[in-house]
Parts: sequence; C-alpha cells; structure tokens
Amino acid sequence: MTNPYRQLPSLDALLARPELRPLIAEFGREAVRDEARGLLDAIRAAIRAGEAPPSGDAIVVRLQDRVRRTLAPSLIPVINATGVIVHTNLGRALLSDAAQRAMMEVASSYSNLEYDLDAGRRGSRYIHAEALLTRLSGAEAALVVNNNAAAVNLVLRTLAAGQEVIISRGELVEIGGGFRIPDILAQSGAALVEVGTTNRTRLADYENAITEKTGLLLKVHQSNYRIVGFTEEVGIRELVGLARRQERPMPVVNDLGSGTFLDTRPYGLAYEPRVQDSIAAGADVVTFSGDKLLGGPQAGIILGRKEIIARLKRQPLTRAFRVDKTTLAALQATLLAYLRGTATEEIPVWRMISAPAETLARRARAWADALTQAGVRVELRAGGSAVGGGSLPGQTLPTTLLTLPTDHPHRLLAALRAHTPPVIARVEEDAVAFDPRTVLPGQEAALLNGIKHGVKVLLE
Repeated sequence: MTNPYRQLPSLDALLARPELRPLIAEFGREAVRDEARGLLDAIRAAIRAGEAPPSGDAIVVRLQDRVRRTLAPSLIPVINATGVIVHTNLGRALLSDAAQRAMMEVASSYSNLEYDLDAGRRGSRYIHAEALLTRLSGAEAALVVNNNAAAVNLVLRTLAAGQEVIISRGELVEIGGGFRIPDILAQSGAALVEVGTTNRTRLADYENAITEKTGLLLKVHQSNYRIVGFTEEVGIRELVGLARRQERPMPVVNDLGSGTFLDTRPYGLAYEPRVQDSIAAGADVVTFSGDKLLGGPQAGIILGRKEIIARLKRQPLTRAFRVDKTTLAALQATLLAYLRGTATEEIPVWRMISAPAETLARRARAWADALTQAGVRVELRAGGSAVGGGSLPGQTLPTTLLTLPTDHPHRLLAALRAHTPPVIARVEEDAVAFDPRTVLPGQEAALLNGIKHGVKVLLE
C-alpha cells in the first residue's frame, strides 16, 4: 500500500507553490514557513488518526486560511448597516476628516506634546485642548484622560477617598462592559450612600443624608435606560444650591456619560443634558466621554473649577490615565468644528443624526433598484435608527430600511459578516434590515456586493 505520508509535499515544495507568492509577499517567508510547518504537523497527526491525506491544492487553501486567521490583523473596518450611530461594539464614533488628518500629522512628526515653545523647556500635555474645552463649556479648567470610567474614578479618588458620596438609587447605573457606579466608588476608596428610591428621589433625601463624613454629591446620567411613570429626580442646579447652603460646602459632581454640546431636540429627539448647561448650573466637576455624542476620539473629559482640576492633575493616578498625542490632536480638531459652528456638517455622528429622512429614503431606493436588477428580492420599510452610545434610550430617528425577507436570517447575518469587508446588519421582524443612516457613501458598492454574496451563500 502507498505510504500516505509520502503524498504530502515537503515544506520547501509547499512554499514554492505559485499560489502562495502573494501570501509570502504580504506576511514574510519566515512567518508563512512557520505556519506551513505547523499545518503539515497537524495533517500528519490526522493521518495517524486514520484520516486520508488531503490533496496539494487543499493543503494550499488550508495554509492560506491558517496564515490569514493567525497573522492578519484582527481589528478591521466593517460596514455598520444597523442604524445605531454610536455603536459601542463597532467602535463608537467615527472621526471627522479633520480629526483624522490631525492624528496623522502628529503621528508622523515630532510635536510639542510636552514642550513649551515660548519658554523653550519642558511643558505639559494637559494644556492641549484645555482652552477649547473651557471656551465651549464655560468651565474654568479642563483635564483629558483616557476614558470616562477613568475620569469618574480619578475624580472620586481625589475628592472623596475615605469619605461618603451621596447618590440617588435611580442613578446607580451599569453600562456596557460591566462599568458599575457602585464598583467605581468602591475602587476609589469612597463610601456609597444611597438616597431615595429607584423611581423617586427628592432634595430632602440628599439633605437628610449629609453628615460630617460627606465628601461630595454625585449625580449620574442614567445613560442607556429610562425610568418612566411615577418618577421624580433632583436637578443639578438644586443639588448645587443644597451643597452651597452647608456649613462645610462640598463639591457637586455631574457624570454626564455621553455628553453633548449640541441640543438634540431640533432633530426630533428628547433633551439630552448639555455639558455647558451643567457648568452653568454650578456643577463643580462635569465628566463625559469624548467618543460618543461629542464625536471625537476615545477620551474622558473632566471640566470644573480651576482648583479642583489642579488637584486632579497632581494626582499620581493621572499619569496612568493620560492620553497620547494622537488622541489630543483628534480631540482638538473635533472641538474646533463646534467652535466654528460646523459640527453637523463635519462630525459624522452629528451628520448622521441630522440626516434628512428624504435623503435616507432616496439612498434606500437606489439600493433596492440595484439589487432588484441583480435578481435579489428586497423590500423597503419605514423604520427607526438609534443614537446609541448610552444616550437617548428608547429614542429613534425616522429612516427607510432596505430589508431581505428570509426564513434563515441568522444564516444570512453570518454570511454578511464573513464577507470582505464584513457587513453588520440587524433582524427586523421576519427580515434582515439595512439602515442607510450609518452606511457611509463610499461603502455603498461594498454593501451591495456583500448583500449579493450573502444571498448567494443562502442559495447554495
């Protein structure tokens, strides 16, 4: 009988196959050699277990797949057709063209990140973006850290470690990734004091809980849930008034979560607390994210009184939470769009929020026409887009959905994800739905190719 092992190519013979030249050019000969050696060892083990040896062509295909799965970047662009604008799982906010250029400029050149050009000596990275943030918000000072969880942790650790923090029970939130306010309080060394009930908290509840151990009053935006019906909550201005009336005034901290400088109501959405409104109401510290409704890079932004921000900058933990030069460059470019009054034109998040319904309908119809001509059965339906990112829960923006009715929606979703680039859609009743609000104009051809690919896979 023929020895099955002798049917396998040698390592050098396998690497000499012309089909592998592009792979070797992309990943390097040594890396492909290592993967080929591992693959041949696995095939020999399978033969010992009784399997038949694969053909040379099959080995080449398996090696190509193995190399790409092992060596290709795992973080890749996708097409977001879900209609969720600030999609936490898909990278949150897209950066504006100006922010992208700013990142490239400082990434490809030396910069004055920590160098004072006027004095000619070491400077501080914490000054960058601070002037823009204070001008837009009205705050006295600002500090940028790597995310809002870090911002909240830093504020509590600096202002309330070993003391009590009073918060409404209705604001003990948990957001994505297991970020829980009670856990952050525990990590900061502050003691949690809950007041009120889940649905109703009054000013008297805070007042009755204040003792000599109270470090600060904390108000947290509920982010991705709403309490409706028989409810009552205390506004930030009322909390500030209460804090100022105490013999020992205490800071009021407002964690806005997402955070916005623009009013959401002109776009048919409920009011989302604005950063400048909280500052104007007297909050001593305001924290929020840079990569949600702000539409910038991942960052945690802290605004507040000058003496408090100075304490935060001196806190040793601040170094562990600091941001790099590319983040600061992108943040500055994003803030400039707000200063110019062009945020809804420049910043993708706001461009999507403000997209006219008729524009979305026109795009969906164009997709439907192209797919119908290709023999794909589709339907158009009225639907809703979500802002996402832990803001405006339950609120939607009107849109037109392109839908593919199917008995196997999850098989279709899997086929779409396997396409290059992957297409991420959603199931709407008995169909797979694609929302034009979150599909970039330059992605439309790839989207249609992905849909055709998915339908073909279903028919095989």
